Amino acid sequence: MSISFPEIETERLLLRRITSADRNDVFRYLSTEDVVKHMGIFPYRSAEAVQDEINWYDRIFQEGSGIRWGITFKGKKQVIGSCGFLNRKKVHFKAEIGYELAPEYWSKGIAGEALLAICTYGFDFLNMERIEALVEPENNASMKLLERCGFLKEGLLRHYEYTRNKFDDVYMYSFLKGDRSTF
Repeated sequence: MSISFPEIETERLLLRRITSADRNDVFRYLSTEDVVKHMGIFPYRSAEAVQDEINWYDRIFQEGSGIRWGITFKGKKQVIGSCGFLNRKKVHFKAEIGYELAPEYWSKGIAGEALLAICTYGFDFLNMERIEALVEPENNASMKLLERCGFLKEGLLRHYEYTRNKFDDVYMYSFLKGDRSTF
């Protein structure tokens, strides 16, 4: 059974499925060190290599363990970033959230607009009670974004992940369905 991929519209954005046709757009921002340095991956070196990332987006959607939307402006085809859920645990009504944007779109309210839209989708259509975010302590911009969107910092998880040849501490943030009054 094939499940149809949901699109989400906001005031300025269309969040949609990322396909192979978007590979060059995705490569443009995932090949940038400033974009990927807090994502636990090294910059991609070719558009062809980005196809593995796009295949992963499809796989987590089909498995039901996550969903990743491409961020575009309404009426435009160019993917300028992505956002979505991973490590979804239906039995626990929760998932982890992730996002990134091409640097030229930073500090324009785009990430916040996308983040609030997918949180709403998670609570209303995926029956989530809890949305989590893991953020490296050096990623001040991401922490500020989460706090503006109503996420609460719960604490530091020491050496929680091993990425880019090192152990990473991360802050755990959460947003609960009952916290939605902060929208």
